[in-house]
Amino acid sequence: MPDPYMSRAIELAVENVGRGRGGPFAALVVKDGAILAEGVNLVTSTNDPTAHAEVVAIRAACRALGDFQLTGCDIYTTCEPCPMCLGAIYWARPARVFCGATSEDAAEAGFDDSFIYRQIALPWAARRIPMYPLMREETLAAFRAWTAAPAKTRY
Repeated sequence: MPDPYMSRAIELAVENVGRGRGGPFAALVVKDGAILAEGVNLVTSTNDPTAHAEVVAIRAACRALGDFQLTGCDIYTTCEPCPMCLGAIYWARPARVFCGATSEDAAEAGFDDSFIYRQIALPWAARRIPMYPLMREETLAAFRAWTAAPAKTRY
């Protein structure tokens, strides 16, 4: 029996392609049997490289909940999340994630993010986009201020 939430995500992904709004990806955030938010890939239509379906859905769901965490929520996504989306999912802390296609399926369609995983393992200077340390000691002042702040929301 088809899952209604994944079926809805697939419907949104196919519609997104047909409308030329972005890639073939969609995601839903569900809580207590109700869809809180839907998201589709809007990267090319909004010129926003972070507008992946999961990120769009997470942002909308957090606004709807008035919280930065998705406690008790499930995410349904039409594809195994890329590294950015996976990071966003872990920061949002949903209960579960249900995925349709695999990253290999996405790579076959031209969405290969495996190089990002390889880049993460490299030292900063060896990455395709090199990263350089700059003013670390001075920057640590912000972390000291956070550590000392009595009123803060931990996440």
